[in-house]
Amino acid sequence: MSTNAAFPPYEMTTDNGDLEGIDIEVADAIAKKLGLELQVDDMDFDAALLAAQQGKSDIVMAGVSVTEERQKVMEFSNTYATGVQVIIVKEDSEIKSVDDLEGHMIGTQRGTTGNIYCADDYGEDSITTYDNGLTAVQALNNGQVDCVVIDQEPAKAFVAANTGLKILDTEYVSEDYAIGMAKGNTALLNAVNGALEELQADGTVQAIIDKYITAE
Repeated sequence: MSTNAAFPPYEMTTDNGDLEGIDIEVADAIAKKLGLELQVDDMDFDAALLAAQQGKSDIVMAGVSVTEERQKVMEFSNTYATGVQVIIVKEDSEIKSVDDLEGHMIGTQRGTTGNIYCADDYGEDSITTYDNGLTAVQALNNGQVDCVVIDQEPAKAFVAANTGLKILDTEYVSEDYAIGMAKGNTALLNAVNGALEELQADGTVQAIIDKYITAE
């Protein structure tokens, strides 16, 4: 499995260098269902997607949202979680809602749907892309961008770790997370979906999500 382990709580690195998170545990449960052993390779988000597209990794799980463009080059499993794109700003920011983004510099993670949507809505000149969400948030702290658009759960972790930041009480977009794999690999797709359906039916997937995401 290819991933980008800078996306808490879906994938992240522990203090001793191990990988953990929702995607890691769901992937491990699927592998066990299929009688396989999970091997996880950490890389940039773009590279993680490409590895699965090219068959260099069997699957990619990295909080990957299903889009029409990605469906042209990859197979996707059934949905296992829902993601919401939100906006992080400094507490004294003049940006109060999505309507205020026009004319401001927006930080995003390269290759993510937040990056794609913001570029479409506000133009490439209004976007600064970073290799991961943490770097984008650091840029916000340093005044290099005016806000960061990223998935809600990583946003919560970044805001909790950085004083003076907040998440706006407004959604930018809502989307589905799924497991990506090489286009045309229907045997793997069917196997993954079969295992995923069983793990959803017996409550395993929800238990993993609940372990990392506390209901508000």
